[in-house]
Amino acid sequence: MKKLAWANRVPGKTALQRTSLILLILLLSVFVLWGQASKEPPPANAKDAEYKIPPEDAAKPNPVKPSAESHARGKKLYGYDCAMCHGKDGDGKGDMAEDMKNMPDFTHPDSLKGRTDGELFYIIRNGKGENMPPEGDRAKDEDVWNMVNYVRSLAKK
Repeated sequence: MKKLAWANRVPGKTALQRTSLILLILLLSVFVLWGQASKEPPPANAKDAEYKIPPEDAAKPNPVKPSAESHARGKKLYGYDCAMCHGKDGDGKGDMAEDMKNMPDFTHPDSLKGRTDGELFYIIRNGKGENMPPEGDRAKDEDVWNMVNYVRSLAKK
């Protein structure tokens, strides 16, 4: 049996050791190539398609009437919890928004056109996707409704 020239370059190795080394190199190469294989990203709107607001929550009416006092209270909470992403003026250009896609511009009248107050309340209370954390129980319901009123007031007429 004739030995391969490259197999003789590994001094002091038996045929079994050389074969094991070759198999290990091949296996590592497969893992490296498998890890580099491009995986198709989900469609940009896939998370929105999965995000469902229960109809009973969407239909909830806002018990807090829009007023200067309501807007002032909503603005204060918005400044603490929302402005860093949605922007101080609601234009979607907050400090944290640079890496996020599809940030809504609340100053544009059409941005909330299809949303009910109940939907906005639900989104603020429960968060949305990975990027928008929930307000949770940190705020009273009245405060969240005030934020809904304030966000609606940001739209330029």
